[in-house]
Amino acid sequence: MQNERIEMFGVEIDALRMPTAVDRLMCWLHGEASTEARFVVTPNVDHTVLLQTSAPLRDAYQDASLVLADGWPVVLASRLFGKPLPERVTGSDLIPALFQAASSAAPLKTFLLGAAPGVAQRAAVNVHRQFPNVQIVGTYSPPLGFENDPEENRQILERIAEAQPQLLVIGLGAPKQEIWIHQHRQEVAAKVAVCAGATIDFLAGEKSRAPRWMQRTGLEWLYRIGTDPQRLAKRYAKDAIVFPRLLWNEWTKPGLRSPDFSK
Repeated sequence: MQNERIEMFGVEIDALRMPTAVDRLMCWLHGEASTEARFVVTPNVDHTVLLQTSAPLRDAYQDASLVLADGWPVVLASRLFGKPLPERVTGSDLIPALFQAASSAAPLKTFLLGAAPGVAQRAAVNVHRQFPNVQIVGTYSPPLGFENDPEENRQILERIAEAQPQLLVIGLGAPKQEIWIHQHRQEVAAKVAVCAGATIDFLAGEKSRAPRWMQRTGLEWLYRIGTDPQRLAKRYAKDAIVFPRLLWNEWTKPGLRSPDFSK
């Protein structure tokens, strides 16, 4: 199954709508296991900025099985550049969509990796209640700095191997989650891993998503910064400075097509 990939900001993004992305992932989740875990990344403005200076993150994006546009500014930029992405496909929407697609005949075994201690367990309770065809077969909240501890990483991989999930939901924050799965993709005993940011927190009810109208109008960042200013204010301030420069650099590339805002 091939699809068009749109090249922007030094990364190729899959031009997929949510239903097509879900179908693709369900085929992988219920198909034969490959030699390494397929993994999904979801670029937003912050990822786009980080990609300019982080070689490990660029390597992870290069090898990702699916690259799905999370941020509205990324989607709008694609239309400005005349190579439109069809819609925004966020990790926080993708995981519930995969859960919804699970059936009693083909239940979805899932491992939740990330979030603060206890949060993933609460998420598991909510998932079992809302999605009866999803089995949360394991949860784990790694300690700070785990990515630099070989013994801790070995234990994480063993936990996943013992649980034998089809789907690994990784909520470790960017760029840690993308770099970690890229480094360990050949050792992770899961068919598909999705780098999903705060999704485990959302599933647990620990954090709330922005209202739908804010998500649709590209204002989710404003809601998020209002709910977590201490953590996000500095990040968004940096993104607000760097991202316009990236837009300009992309705009001035040779061969740019006319803007397309029809999609």
